[in-house]
Amino acid sequence: MSGTTRRYFGTDGIRARANAFPLVPDFVVRLGQAAADAFLARRGDSRTWPLVVIGKDTRQSCDMLEAAIAAGLTSRGIDVRLAGVIPTPAVAQLTREEGAAFGIVISASHNPFEDNGIKFFGPDGYKLDDALELEIESLVDTPDKSTYAGPVGRIAPLAHAPERYTAFIRASVGEDRELFRGLHLALDAANGAASETSLEILRSLGAKVSVFHHHPSGININLDCGCTNPEVIGALVRETGAAAGVAHDGDADRVLLCDETGSVLDGDEIMALAAISMIRAGTLKENTLVATVMSNAGLDEAVRAAGGRVVRAGVGDRYVIEEMKKGGYNLGGEQSGHFIFRDHNTTGDGILAAVQVLKRMRESGQPLSELRKVMTKFPQILRNIRVREKRPLAELVAAPRLAALEARLGDAGRVLLRYSGTEALLRLLVEGRDAAFIEAEADAIAAEIRAEIGA
Repeated sequence: MSGTTRRYFGTDGIRARANAFPLVPDFVVRLGQAAADAFLARRGDSRTWPLVVIGKDTRQSCDMLEAAIAAGLTSRGIDVRLAGVIPTPAVAQLTREEGAAFGIVISASHNPFEDNGIKFFGPDGYKLDDALELEIESLVDTPDKSTYAGPVGRIAPLAHAPERYTAFIRASVGEDRELFRGLHLALDAANGAASETSLEILRSLGAKVSVFHHHPSGININLDCGCTNPEVIGALVRETGAAAGVAHDGDADRVLLCDETGSVLDGDEIMALAAISMIRAGTLKENTLVATVMSNAGLDEAVRAAGGRVVRAGVGDRYVIEEMKKGGYNLGGEQSGHFIFRDHNTTGDGILAAVQVLKRMRESGQPLSELRKVMTKFPQILRNIRVREKRPLAELVAAPRLAALEARLGDAGRVLLRYSGTEALLRLLVEGRDAAFIEAEADAIAAEIRAEIGA
């Protein structure tokens, strides 16, 4: 759908201030109708009664949006099953298990409580492709002629949804259901969707859990806690003497881990640890990890040294997943904390990723502070250059210097130059082993760009 601009959908569904357009009841009712029309048209003739699973996080606006989209769906003859407050990845899993036409999550992830969002999963548990999102947008903007004349759907709770998700995660570790017996963990639930499920999962696997920020009020989600405040889980680990720390964002599709010293592992370190462990076990398909263009070059070096390779996708977990599907790969993720263990789930799953990494820690007998040493991060220089115009990168005077630098760095570094999608900025990232060299090169390139198109 090149060249077509999406009006409502971003990289992860529709997200905005709650009770302000487009997240207002009348629009959300139309969105439900449009999604139903689009999905049912693709589904074709089917003998089964269409069903949709809806889950949400703990924001006070979720009830309003849930009611509105459920009304739109039922007005098109679709039955709705409400999973209640539950992590985003649980909706992907339950959508598949229920054989639903699609799944819906009402959440704004790591955003403050004033915001909210709506995102969709297809019947296979994967996020929607651009073409289907554009089709839904087109239907939303088409005046409703009320051509549907069939029966209306019904709304009911989805029985035992949290318990089913807990069992699903427990099963991912194999037969040893007491794997974490005696392991002390600190958990920051971000006052969000995982406030009950992650605690239950970790305890059910035998861990002793010191849990924090698990009393959602509707307005305290992500407030001074969770993935967006990594210093908090570090302090909690040091305070409790835990062997490791686990922190979620509001909808728990992301996770942040820290070692027993309270030092946070970034997403690249977690991916390196998991990928190398899977290479050694012979379970990493094609010996390939999928990361994004933002991952540190040290990740490539670490995985390559273990006999694997890193394939890079665009920023956003949906693009990581698309690359994984295309290549048949089973591990991918982002520096920001989305990790896809595709042998188990179809989307970023915070507690699944935590359990898988902690399983490897437990089996190795080594703490995370040792396991993280499989990767050494390259020095990284970032320059944000304010520009007056966004000229094609290949036409810049600095382009030859960039190409020469890339050639010189080779596999021992990288150069990334891209315009911001929201600001008049050109972002320059240079990585390499020699910090002084890459800083001098970054400054020289930035100076040439400022002289040519600087604001």
